[in-house]
Amino acid sequence: MPFRKILIANRGEIAVRIIRACRELGIPSVAVYSEVDRAALHVRMADHAVPIGPAPSAESYLRVDRIIDAALQAGADAIHPGYGFLSENPALPRACRQAGVVFIGPSTASMELMGSKTRARETMIAAGVPVVPGSTQPVESLDQALALARQFGYPVLVKAAAGGGGKGMRLVETEPDLPAAFRDAASEAQRAFGDPSVYLEKCLRRPRHVEIQVLGDLHGNLIHLGERECSLQRRHQKVVEECPSPLVMQSPELRPSMGDAAVRVARAAGYHNAGTVEFLVDQDGRFYFLEMNTRLQVEHPTTEMVTGLDLVHEQIRIAAGQPLRCRQQDIVWRGSAIECRIYAEDPDNQFFPSPGKILAIDPPAGPGVRLDSGAYPGWTVPLEYDPLLAKLVVWAPSRETAVARLARALDEYFISGIKTNLSFFRRLVETREFRAGELDTEFLDRWMAQRPGIQPADAGEERAAALAAALESRKGRTADSAPAVEPSQWKTEGRRDLLR
Repeated sequence: MPFRKILIANRGEIAVRIIRACRELGIPSVAVYSEVDRAALHVRMADHAVPIGPAPSAESYLRVDRIIDAALQAGADAIHPGYGFLSENPALPRACRQAGVVFIGPSTASMELMGSKTRARETMIAAGVPVVPGSTQPVESLDQALALARQFGYPVLVKAAAGGGGKGMRLVETEPDLPAAFRDAASEAQRAFGDPSVYLEKCLRRPRHVEIQVLGDLHGNLIHLGERECSLQRRHQKVVEECPSPLVMQSPELRPSMGDAAVRVARAAGYHNAGTVEFLVDQDGRFYFLEMNTRLQVEHPTTEMVTGLDLVHEQIRIAAGQPLRCRQQDIVWRGSAIECRIYAEDPDNQFFPSPGKILAIDPPAGPGVRLDSGAYPGWTVPLEYDPLLAKLVVWAPSRETAVARLARALDEYFISGIKTNLSFFRRLVETREFRAGELDTEFLDRWMAQRPGIQPADAGEERAAALAAALESRKGRTADSAPAVEPSQWKTEGRRDLLR
């Protein structure tokens, strides 16, 4: 065993996924939890669990000192940060080193370099990697921002220099909109990252967002594992990802070109462990460096399904000092994988979060279906954290078959008691553009603009209502509490066995 015990400094589905990897490697796992997460699935699954504070993440999951104390208390000699929370905060690997605990991720220096978007852009330009036109230093005043925007031409993006995930980002279409956008982006960046610095970047129209997974060991070996298409985004947040990219399937020469550029990025950053280099691809097929995420990505399962590699296993082995077990020429991409992020949110009400108690879950199954989930029936989804419940991933020999399999899996997947975005995905996969792979970062905004108002219930929502009604009937409720639309008796009878 490379480590005696691994602490997972995270929660939800990613904590569950890492616990499973630890168990496969024969390494005991340690969960941490806030007061509101006492009954969370990752706590129930781990070999050991340590409380780290109140519900607010600033008092629990974002407290480096409490994470380190928990690791020492539990006897863990390594910490895996997952994604989000402290995963890209250099303070955690620095504290790990001081405490004699191994950080399963990149070095502090790499994280600091790539965590600053302006420093990263400067480094990439020096390394000969194409970048989106923009400033290489934080913009110090509104007058400077106005001058730069005139130089690049509108539209432009005002972006936080330290951070990502769409926070501290504003799209500016015309000059009169820039002062408010500059002020608001800086204010949000200060709240989200503790740093109000922003920079300007030329906004490419209808680009594709394509990222490259890289893997590097402590011996200087670096490889890439191909690309993921992440163009389907809402408010700058990815919602659907796939590997390989439909664009690369049409233009195969892009993969080696982007892969080589990604490895150059990682080498310039002195990078080891798993990381992701993100690019924008314009309508003429030119790609530009966007940023590097110095952690495991939410969408990593799509790469795993296509390459056959377990990225969490590899992260742990690399952190233990083991060399990569494969060379670039050994990587083979087979079939197509697509992932949907399942959130506790109401797509018919501006995607508002939908916390509450889950009454029942009917998960999808069958060939080529993977579900990474942190939810279970009876669990109460807290309001305090990101509402991601699960990631539904499908694989098939071709993209056409993968899309059909995804539609089937979405039709099987039902969660009752709270609202989810499952109905949103069921509609999305039926669009001509999605099935044809004609994607760009603005597609969802255009598509949703054509669907105003409350959307009607579909068959899936009726089935969820039937499940909820059946559960309530087992509690002794009367027929008066049944849904307004009575489900078919065939469906009700067929589900009784599932609920016993």
